[in-house]
Amino acid sequence: MGQHSRPTSRRRRSLLGPTLFTALSAVVVAAVVTGTHGLSLSDATAAGKAARSSRAAVAPAATAPASEAPAAPAPVDAPAPTDSPSAAPTDGPTDGPTDGPTGSASAGASADPGSAPAATPTPSAPATPDTRGVVLGTTATAAATPEAATVGALFSGAAAAGNHFCTASVLHSPGGNLLLTAAHCLGSAGGVTFVPGYRDGSAPYGSWQVTAVHTTTGWSQKGDQDEDFAILETAPNNGRNVEDVVGGNRLGADEPFGATVRLYGYPGDAEEPILCTNTTGRQSTYQRVIDCPAYPSGTSGGPWINVATGDVVGAIGGYQQGGDSDDVSYSAYFDHTIAGLVSQVEGTSS
Repeated sequence: MGQHSRPTSRRRRSLLGPTLFTALSAVVVAAVVTGTHGLSLSDATAAGKAARSSRAAVAPAATAPASEAPAAPAPVDAPAPTDSPSAAPTDGPTDGPTDGPTGSASAGASADPGSAPAATPTPSAPATPDTRGVVLGTTATAAATPEAATVGALFSGAAAAGNHFCTASVLHSPGGNLLLTAAHCLGSAGGVTFVPGYRDGSAPYGSWQVTAVHTTTGWSQKGDQDEDFAILETAPNNGRNVEDVVGGNRLGADEPFGATVRLYGYPGDAEEPILCTNTTGRQSTYQRVIDCPAYPSGTSGGPWINVATGDVVGAIGGYQQGGDSDDVSYSAYFDHTIAGLVSQVEGTSS
């Protein structure tokens, strides 16, 4: 069950016999007394690289209760933009990768030399895009802004067209070397590189090799959908950490469900990032939901950046590993669980 506990629905509880109910009550009391489990800094996840289209084979052990069925929030009207956004790619049925890297994690692996970063470093807190004139709930190609530069594609092998399988973003940290993505995106660091600001086969800021993958024990042991997030470590590129070059987004924990966010992602069949701004809702106790059209395979791990605070409050994943519709996406709720994981990774990463 991980760090989170879920209430038993009234309907299911009423079906239990007195003896079984008493036994389960004792277990619950014992769990409260002993507390929840700690966080694991293992470099491999359990569920691997499942795509939405193949969720049945690798579905997390725990599913959302029937009483908490998804209820996507209604888009909020806003002034029409001056330029009509182009439609995002709609091919592909999934948020997760169709294929991804395999093998064991290689913490401390040498950095991918790549090309020297071409951009001037930006501050740790990227400039917030102007949201005036944005129509909520519409999806278009993301403009090349400082914030968009913190978002990139994960590649298995060379950073070339067709090789990216998930989305990640730079997470602000003292070491400047951490990324945020979905835990279901990858099972190890072997051969994985991160290219921030990737567009049309180009790596405008360089590329960084992923050296370790950190998840909670709730995910690695149980596939807990409420803990479908991962923190990645990266090696320096030409002596520079990724945050030194493109900046990073601060983690936002315990922020309201009804937040307006910018949702970024790299569709697996496209070579540019897409962006949608809308208000999130509460799918269940530990799951956010958002209405944003045309977020298919490859967008898993894409950050949810709070318009008001600039904090990253989610990553596409969680319920149904991000959702079984291209037009509705989910994220595990960010609270003390992910905050604790980040703190532990910061304490051990170099």
